[in-house]
Amino acid sequence: MSTHARRLRASTCAATLTILLATAHAAPAQAAARCHGDSSAPASAPRAAQAAVICEINRERRGRGLRPVSSHPRLTAAARRYARAMVRLRFFSHTSPGGGTLLDRLRAAGYGGRRVAAGEALAWAQGRRATPRAIVRAWMDSPPHRAVLLGRGYRDVGIGVALGSPHGSAMGASATYTADFGTARR
Repeated sequence: MSTHARRLRASTCAATLTILLATAHAAPAQAAARCHGDSSAPASAPRAAQAAVICEINRERRGRGLRPVSSHPRLTAAARRYARAMVRLRFFSHTSPGGGTLLDRLRAAGYGGRRVAAGEALAWAQGRRATPRAIVRAWMDSPPHRAVLLGRGYRDVGIGVALGSPHGSAMGASATYTADFGTARR
């Protein structure tokens, strides 16, 4: 084989490898784009933001070989009420000003039986940082929140999105999120 033919063959192999690598790197970006509404501001559609957060969480879980979590109406009701309470009462904590805990909120919503495994992630942000994708990314970048989102024992999730901040800042530009995870055992 001539030197010219070897160079041409090496160039063709390098170009093919570059295309394969570019395709391999495009797959995660395409997977991230599959969650409808994940980059939209929640002010336009809070319920769509809830669905996008669940989609993003399940994308993260599936990427690590974990089973997806399913939306549960009682967890959703508890999460929605809590996100709204944080905005209305201007606090940001896993414990309410009256001392209520996550388990208290889940029991009040009728979730669970004698034994409940539960976890919670909270977030609030403004502008582009308040999109479902940005919120899930922030949770994944925080080791305690990441542990909750990727908890192997969780089967159910409820997402609450309230417009506004727990600190009273610009309502339309802010959103407060609650993600309640659980598995009820009878």
